[in-house]
Amino acid sequence: MVMIDQELCIGCGACAKDCPGHAIVIKEKKAEVIRPCIQCGHCVAVCPVRAAEIPEYDMEEVEEYNPDTFRLSPENHLHAVKFRRSIRNYKDRPLEQEKLERILDAGRYTATAKNAQACTFVVVQERLEEFKALFWEEFPSILDTLKEKDSPYFSPFRYFYKQWEKNPENDTFFFNAPCFLMIAAENPLDGGLAAANMENQAVAEGAGVLYSGYLVGALLASPKLREWLGTGDKRVACCMLLGYPAVSYKRTAPRKKADIIWK
Repeated sequence: MVMIDQELCIGCGACAKDCPGHAIVIKEKKAEVIRPCIQCGHCVAVCPVRAAEIPEYDMEEVEEYNPDTFRLSPENHLHAVKFRRSIRNYKDRPLEQEKLERILDAGRYTATAKNAQACTFVVVQERLEEFKALFWEEFPSILDTLKEKDSPYFSPFRYFYKQWEKNPENDTFFFNAPCFLMIAAENPLDGGLAAANMENQAVAEGAGVLYSGYLVGALLASPKLREWLGTGDKRVACCMLLGYPAVSYKRTAPRKKADIIWK
């Protein structure tokens, strides 16, 4: 549960007003937690004197608000969104551990339904060649499963497999990315939101990302691959390839007009 340091609390009521679960009240000019909550952390973030804490979390990670680092201009943010590209050609260079950890933090801090924080992130870089070997070993079984289920993935996957058999360097699933990342979650939207923030962080780190629906489809059809990844019964929410782009883009790409309904 959330804990309130009664000596620090000044009874301002900010935590009680901002608590989405109404788990905090003001009694005798002090904040008091009256029931368990989803531990969203609003009380920690809004308290002017750091009286609120969630003991089971690492409170040393809590950062003070700094307008110089928090604010991102609307123009810069929109430019970054417009400039992003799906990367299919990577440099032969692994991502550094500290950069991967910051990318994962961007996912870890992403909002989740009911603050479940139930995403599992699987990073495959050091053992990527081992995973790829198992992937292609399992591919005939994947094709059998897709055919049995009359999946729209069957025809393109069969074509990709034939191309790979002719030339294993022609890898339409992994390209030459040095890192593969899978997000598993009970709520697929949680995984998707995390992936978006992680891509933004990856780009800020000088890297690039390709979201792969093909890899998601392959994993859903292969219990053995999911077992290797170790995510248990959690749903595969997103698959991403990461690495340093081997191509340099000079400008944003055009897009068709948005389909917007104003009311």
